Amino acid sequence: MNRAFASADRAAISVTCIDKTGLDDALSHLPPDQASWARTTGFAAGLGEACLLPTTEGGIARVLLGRGTPETRARKRFALGAALAKLPEGTYRLDPGLEAGEEREAALGWLLTGYRFTRYKDKPALKAGLVAPDSVEPAMLETIAAGEWLTRDLINTPAADMGPDQLEHAVRALAEPFGAPVSVITGDDLLAQNFPMIHAVGRAAARAPRLIEMTWGDAGPQVTLVGKGVCFDTGGLNLKPGSSMALMKKDMGGAATVLGLARMIMGAGMRLRLRVLIPAVENAVSGASFRPGDVLTARNGLTVEINNTDAEGRLVLADALSLATEAETDLLICMATLTGAARVAVGPDIAPFYTDDDGFAGALSGAALRVGDPVWRMPFHEPYETMIEPGIADLDNAPSGGFAGSITAALFLRRFAKSAPRFAHFDIYGWQPADAPARPKGGVGQAARAIFEALPEVLK
Repeated sequence: MNRAFASADRAAISVTCIDKTGLDDALSHLPPDQASWARTTGFAAGLGEACLLPTTEGGIARVLLGRGTPETRARKRFALGAALAKLPEGTYRLDPGLEAGEEREAALGWLLTGYRFTRYKDKPALKAGLVAPDSVEPAMLETIAAGEWLTRDLINTPAADMGPDQLEHAVRALAEPFGAPVSVITGDDLLAQNFPMIHAVGRAAARAPRLIEMTWGDAGPQVTLVGKGVCFDTGGLNLKPGSSMALMKKDMGGAATVLGLARMIMGAGMRLRLRVLIPAVENAVSGASFRPGDVLTARNGLTVEINNTDAEGRLVLADALSLATEAETDLLICMATLTGAARVAVGPDIAPFYTDDDGFAGALSGAALRVGDPVWRMPFHEPYETMIEPGIADLDNAPSGGFAGSITAALFLRRFAKSAPRFAHFDIYGWQPADAPARPKGGVGQAARAIFEALPEVLK
């Protein structure tokens, strides 16, 4: 796996990026033999299309790389970076001409295309090296890529090797090089320390539930990240059909994503105080399973009627969010692979988010556009509050009717984050269903890069 840019001291092959509409003009500035070669081989400057111009000795004199049109660039993220990564073995350098934002996307795309999940099967690393463009900070992009790789690795690992205990080990491994303290509350100690809903969801599994906490930094604003760590979700007694269980190793995608974001924050040395909370459980079936119809009392005292044991993520998050609000926090962010309703609304590419803070929403939306990490603001629609209020308890974990499932889940979580001055909830998918530029099929981070980009503006 390529993890770093090539040294600027190395001889590099020039890569000239050409807009489709400017192809004829660009070719007119090349030596006649190179222009003739490009025309003969049918180079049309389509987005990501590469033309290798040969030397007389059979090497590569230059690469022409198509930029397509503004319309095609808007439709396909990271196409230039993915094309650079697929070039033959060698070291390459982008010629001047791209805008700084496009250079940054191409460079990051090259890094992300180098990702390989090799825990169970070796895969060849990329052979094309890239010298970082002058307009980017190489170390910062490498830090961002390292956070994304961590998220992908955690999600891609099957539940047999990524249960609550292994997720704890992953947090400790992340924390160690940064000197970040980690504390864990496990098993029945959750009840003793008033985390009843984390315990209830995880108590049926062979591997004990736990609440994992990592802290870092001693100055600056307090940022708290809460990530859903359901390492496998059978649905509990409301058992999922087999087809719906196939991707449930990714139900800890919220935890994986906040850990990737934490890796970016710590690696960049951001001036803030970071707290990460991960309720890590398996939603399993046994005689100890919590049941439909049960009423659970959350850490903050609210009672919750269980109308579907497959709506367990919001339960474990509720206890973690309650803990988060018991201490000072300037920004509280919750990330979870929470509802299928979110996928119906925006599909797999877009991370919907909920917040009452217009400043955060504006900063995040602008950052998402800059870094190619799409998000979309959804409403905390107040009239739907009655949908999460059953007759015999304060809250209903799975309102009947099937309408507005992502919104009602977000409203449920907001009940446990009321005292936070700024709160945002992300209902992510965490999975790339088909290969795309710089995003192979499998686990993927969503919204973390956008949040990382937005934090300096949000916290100033």
